[in-house]
Amino acid sequence: MDDFALARTVHVIAVLFWIGGVGFVTWVLMPTLKATELPQDRLRRFQQMEARFAWQARVWVLLAGASGLWLVARADLWSRFLDGRFWWMHLMVALWTVFALMLFVIEPLHLHRRLANTQSPEADFARMIRLHQLLLAVSIITILGAVGGSHGLF
Repeated sequence: MDDFALARTVHVIAVLFWIGGVGFVTWVLMPTLKATELPQDRLRRFQQMEARFAWQARVWVLLAGASGLWLVARADLWSRFLDGRFWWMHLMVALWTVFALMLFVIEPLHLHRRLANTQSPEADFARMIRLHQLLLAVSIITILGAVGGSHGLF
C-alpha cells in the first residue's frame, strides 16, 4: 500500500467534510435560522444544531492536520515554508490553526459560557454569521491555492 496516496486521500476527504460542513452551516443553516426563528431564539437554536456537528468537525480537523503533517514530513516539504511561491501551504496551516483553536480551545473553554450568558443574542448571531462567512471565504481561497499550487498553477 502506498502510504503517501493514503495520506493524501485522507487529507482530501477530511478537508471535504470539514470545509463542506462550514459551507453548509454558513450558506444553509444560518440563513434558514435567520428566516425561520425569532431573533432572540436564533442563537440558542444554532447552538443546539451546532452541538451535533461539532464532534464531526473536530474529527475532520484532526484528520486534516495529521494527514497534512504526514504528507509534509513524508515528502520532506519543510523547505516550502521558506519559499513565498508556496503561500498556499502557509495559508493551509494558518487556517487549520484557527479552526483547531476555535474547536478545541475557544469554543469549549470560553465561547459556550459567554453565549449562554449573552445579553444580546441577536447581535451575537449576526457576529457568528460574519465570522463564518469570513472563515469560509478564507477556506475557499486556501483550497483554490492548494489545489492550483499543488498542480503547478502558481
